[in-house]
Amino acid sequence: MDLLTSLKISASGLAANRKRMAAISSNIANAQTTRTAEGGPYRRKEVVFGSEPARDSFAEILEGELQEKAQTVHATDVISENRPPILKYEPNHPDANEQGYVAYPNVNVMEEMASMIEASRAYEANVTTINATKHMLRKALEIGR
Repeated sequence: MDLLTSLKISASGLAANRKRMAAISSNIANAQTTRTAEGGPYRRKEVVFGSEPARDSFAEILEGELQEKAQTVHATDVISENRPPILKYEPNHPDANEQGYVAYPNVNVMEEMASMIEASRAYEANVTTINATKHMLRKALEIGR
């Protein structure tokens, strides 16, 4: 694999993890949202990752083959989970039903924080890879002098 392909793969990882961090942030921010525009409580969002071959030129795309079979990652979709809401008895709440229960999102803030740490570490790993690749490119240019 050449160094530019390495940069492309790491950059795709950065973009995918940025989208994952945005979804996690939204989940944490809306953990207590009982009413949305769609109706009902907020539904937890999850990012689905996919991979595709890392292609450098139009000719490689037309051929559909890559000698090294390197893959880039991308966020294919953001889905809303169908977890049932958590019902809490709060009869004075404006969103309470006839029985006095309020439907809160089934978002576990501790799980979201753990996911955010995981995504930030993956992001940091990609940044480290990019910096190492840049360092190797600089050293290769110095050899050529």
